[in-house]
Amino acid sequence: MDDLDRRIITELRLHGRATYAELGRQVGLSASAVHERVGKLESNGVITGYHATVDPRAIGLGVTALVGIQPTDTAVDDEVAVELAELAEVESCWAVAGDEAFVVKVRVPTVDELERTLARLRRISGVARTHTTVVLSTRFEGRPNTLDAG
Repeated sequence: MDDLDRRIITELRLHGRATYAELGRQVGLSASAVHERVGKLESNGVITGYHATVDPRAIGLGVTALVGIQPTDTAVDDEVAVELAELAEVESCWAVAGDEAFVVKVRVPTVDELERTLARLRRISGVARTHTTVVLSTRFEGRPNTLDAG
């Protein structure tokens, strides 16, 4: 991956719906050259997908919480992760260092639903306890990191 690939990635992260021609103008390449580079970035697993960013409140998910999950002494992390992935409310899951094995982001419609979700999380085999932080407001989220990693 060279500097042009990094510039293309930055542009895509900022403007995911840009055409190849628009990307080409931004990075100084033809549309066909950008198309070829994007295809290689996709096939090499650098670009892993495309999605729409949606306001969770607009689709009825008004409560967001970050939940730390402490494992039991006999927990198998891969098995816990599989069960976490089965809960539709769990939007993201990170394996972390420290007392907790995982931190998950949960989005639900109401606090009552959060309580039910936490009960389901605690029933997963290998989960000893949870620590929940309810998000009061989101200042920013999911913004692309445009630092040059080169």
